[in-house]
Amino acid sequence: MKIAKTSFINELLDKHPEATEILMAYGLHCVGCHFSDLDTIEDGAMVHGLGDEEIELMIRDVNKVINVKDKIVNN
Repeated sequence: MKIAKTSFINELLDKHPEATEILMAYGLHCVGCHFSDLDTIEDGAMVHGLGDEEIELMIRDVNKVINVKDKIVNN
C-alpha cells in the first residue's frame, strides 16, 4: 500500500488529487482545511467520527484508486 493512516492529508491530496472524492465520500471533508497540513488521515478521520474499520476501508479505497491511476499512467 502506498498510503497509510499515518499519511498526512495535505501530502496525499497534493500527490493524488483523485483521492479527494473518496475522502469526501467517507465524510472526511478536509480538502482546503487548514488542519490538513497538520493532520494524518487517521487524525482527521477520528475527528470526523470515523472508527478504525471505516478508516481501514477508506485507506483501502484510496490505494485502489491510486493504483489504478498509476497503471493507466505507466501503460
